[in-house]
Amino acid sequence: MLDRYGRAIDYLRVSVTERCNLHCRYCRPQRQATSSPGAPLPFTDLLRICRVAAGLGITRFKVTGGEPLARAGCVDFIARLKKLPGVEQVTLTTNGLLLDNVLADLCDAGLDGVNLSLDTLDDTRYRALTGYGGAAVEKLQSVLRRCAAAGLRVKVNTVLLPENLAETPQIAALAAQMPVDVRFIELMPIGAGAGMQRVLGADAMALLQRVWPDLHPTAEKRGNGPAHYYASRALLGRIGLIDAVSHAFCAECNRLRLTSAGLLKPCLCYDTAVDLRALLLRGAGDEALASALRGAILSKPRAHCFAEQGGVTEHRWMSQIGG
Repeated sequence: MLDRYGRAIDYLRVSVTERCNLHCRYCRPQRQATSSPGAPLPFTDLLRICRVAAGLGITRFKVTGGEPLARAGCVDFIARLKKLPGVEQVTLTTNGLLLDNVLADLCDAGLDGVNLSLDTLDDTRYRALTGYGGAAVEKLQSVLRRCAAAGLRVKVNTVLLPENLAETPQIAALAAQMPVDVRFIELMPIGAGAGMQRVLGADAMALLQRVWPDLHPTAEKRGNGPAHYYASRALLGRIGLIDAVSHAFCAECNRLRLTSAGLLKPCLCYDTAVDLRALLLRGAGDEALASALRGAILSKPRAHCFAEQGGVTEHRWMSQIGG
């Protein structure tokens, strides 16, 4: 389905939980005391919404959280989602710490790809950024290798921070060691990230091009999102950049976001959403849900306002939105 600006909306990010086993500073810091009212939507309701969305031409789904694997039944949900008529692709965003034990089941479920969040390769820095109590980095690199060996499309997501800027070449080198894409993401001014110091994608690229002088843009489409990719003869995968703050990608935006609380968001930036939970509680039929989805698509703004002082109206934490 097309929105008012002619953009084809074919991608839905579906959060299944706000819960997470980490407390990343920009997403779900320890000081967070708020949570959305009510339990997350039952998987049956999430599947129903996805089925209706697929009927409107939304063919690609990203399962997110919080940490989606922290919710019991997530693997079965993915299997059932992948079997819905019209669904072409289902991928998962995860911090990877719970992935090892369910990877084979996810592959059996038909999962198409994994985005693994990894902001550092230093265990001390990892603990400082995430609040995690143990050693994680080697475990996460091992599960990355297993995902790649299983034939999944694998992306590493690294949020650019002052603490990890100097480390970006080491993180990017994962794309030289295995066939994965490593993507560097500008911190968005949402939730706790609104008050944090930002690092520009251009700063990371300057460091990366010192290591790989032949790093050059490629027109490849390697996912559903806004990343633009760079290739080098020395890399098995690609290096991606998501610089939504310094270079808005809104003209190509193709997505909606469904929070675990049932709020359907047309844009990450604004505190506007369609309350699908309320519709479901009132016994809405599929056509009413389809109408709500159409309304959300047609209400998508032309662009976000990350660059405008005070323009962002979204007040929720990233873990409550689904990233």
